[in-house]
Amino acid sequence: MVLIVIALAVLSEGGYANPSLVRLVVQLIMQPILIAGVIVHFVMGIALEIQNNRARSVKYTKYKGSANASWASRNMIITGLVVLAFLGLHFYDFWIHEMNYKFVEANPEDPTRYYPETVEKFAPLWRTVLYVVSFVLLSLHLWHGFASSFQSMGVNNKYTPAIRNFTRLYAIVVPLLFVFIALYHHLNPITH
Repeated sequence: MVLIVIALAVLSEGGYANPSLVRLVVQLIMQPILIAGVIVHFVMGIALEIQNNRARSVKYTKYKGSANASWASRNMIITGLVVLAFLGLHFYDFWIHEMNYKFVEANPEDPTRYYPETVEKFAPLWRTVLYVVSFVLLSLHLWHGFASSFQSMGVNNKYTPAIRNFTRLYAIVVPLLFVFIALYHHLNPITH
């Protein structure tokens, strides 16, 4: 699903011309799944952090985090909060304006407006940089978190190396494709 949305975002202006496909994929399938997933993930992340803190009643006298844990592992809460803040910006940039356009202003459907709106969002350098940095942090968050989620659920078998490789590939490729969208639209403004 992610690849379909990414492909639609970088195609020519006609890429958004099939509103029924975009609406079906994004609004009716991906949004409810993503919203539910973020809520469950947020609650489970906090629960896991509390559980980890309670597991060691006596703190280390000397702690060298890099000795047994990666930077991404030690900073999951920080990268998670940054990604959550970015998600707020992303909702503001795209989702809230979409809901306002459709349901508050009750404008007629105009499938040709999506591409220029997306290009316009990435015109300012600061916004493009913010998106790129956020996706790099998302990549780091996924790098540790996606593979660790399987370990937290007790998956540790002959498939563990393959799962780890897949999750690391996903943690690089998906955020990189979203970085591509931001950079593509920033570097290819609409000229009239």
